[in-house]
Amino acid sequence: MDRSLLDVGGAVLCVSQFTLYGDTRRGLRPSFTDAAEPAMAERLYDLFCARLRDRGVPVETGRFAARMSVALTNEGPVTLLVEA
Repeated sequence: MDRSLLDVGGAVLCVSQFTLYGDTRRGLRPSFTDAAEPAMAERLYDLFCARLRDRGVPVETGRFAARMSVALTNEGPVTLLVEA
């Protein structure tokens, strides 16, 4: 965990998932009122992928806002939520 994606020559699979921004502090259902509107969210998603590519990172994406099935093998017990 002390080396960056660039250090290890890694790649990124970037899949949009607005449900990660659900607020579950109140009630039985998550609230998404603080999530970006779809048009803004798509621009941010595209910008994020473009910035990675600008740094030479191989990036694969799904289709924004599409229903997709994603399979992966996660190496390690770590999942991070990064907020900017």
